[in-house]
Amino acid sequence: MKATLFTLFRRWTAPLGALAVMATAVAPAHAAPDTIRIGVATAGGGDPVTWGGSPGGVARVNNWLEEEFKATGIKVEWLFFKGAGPAVNEALSNKQIDFAYQGDLPSIVGRSNGLKTKLLLASGARNNLYLVAPPKSDIRSIKDLKDRTVSIFRGTNGHLVAINVLAANGLAERDIKGVNLDTGSAQAALVSNGVDAAFGGYEWFKVRDQGLAKVVYSTQGQDPAFTRQASLLVRADFEQANPAEVQRVVDVFVRAARWSSDEKNRDELFRIWARSGTPVASWAAEFDQQQLAVRNSPLADDFIIGRYKAVVADALKLKLIRREVSVDDWFDTRYLKNALKKQGLENYWTAYDAKGQPKAGPSVASR
Repeated sequence: MKATLFTLFRRWTAPLGALAVMATAVAPAHAAPDTIRIGVATAGGGDPVTWGGSPGGVARVNNWLEEEFKATGIKVEWLFFKGAGPAVNEALSNKQIDFAYQGDLPSIVGRSNGLKTKLLLASGARNNLYLVAPPKSDIRSIKDLKDRTVSIFRGTNGHLVAINVLAANGLAERDIKGVNLDTGSAQAALVSNGVDAAFGGYEWFKVRDQGLAKVVYSTQGQDPAFTRQASLLVRADFEQANPAEVQRVVDVFVRAARWSSDEKNRDELFRIWARSGTPVASWAAEFDQQQLAVRNSPLADDFIIGRYKAVVADALKLKLIRREVSVDDWFDTRYLKNALKKQGLENYWTAYDAKGQPKAGPSVASR
């Protein structure tokens, strides 16, 4: 009787087991997300809101990501943060965004505070830094900033470069009266003589061209170590769960980088970026005598990796972060290499060494 019952049990359960195996075999490896959310570390501008200085802005304006995911029903949501890098870190921490366009220092601060992210590619390299002052100011050099009230957007990738520029001119941050202001607030303060000077980026050219400020100092043509880097990051848990979607996002960013690196597109590129509210003339000034392919390369080469390592070291020294941050295992260039290979771009961009000089040999995606 026991044998009979056992036999019947086997007969009843065998089909269930087979169905379970079949279900496992046909089930998708992962459930694709309904929405892909990309955080951008700037308030941006325009309608729809966009930004400039990065190939990502080209993908945004042309709806390339939206087109990429349209057939699969995945929506793309762009979120812009007036609080820049620090605000993006908070959004990453709360899992309000999946990808982030962010500068080097804030992304390093986030990693030091336990944010688990992966750096996928560079997206806007060698960004310049400027010091501006009111047109009639007697400030004519960095050295004139001693004991002056100066706007610095703390926690952003311009903060650390400003400190290094001060140091190169014999000043420390404590030698100035630093005021932490975001971009819009800094412009209002300078125009109303609320501050004596301000550090910032290309956004100041518009103010200059209106006759409301003068550029006292520029990193253009200076040591590449005085430039700022920005990258596309992804939350590590999102990447692990959605590798196919991550690859498609990287594919689009590489496509945008290729288009943005072509000199025949220079005028159109600046017009696209101008939709953010920063005039074409400002982009022309920011990129004056600079090759688009150098600034818009997605490669995580020795220069980019070296700059991130240098920012870690400087941030530790200045106590902007409390613990060491590893860099080599942070960059995940698998997706970038796949995109370059698929698009026939493995040798399109020049790779640079740690000092920012061209490397000999094939231009590949680095590590």
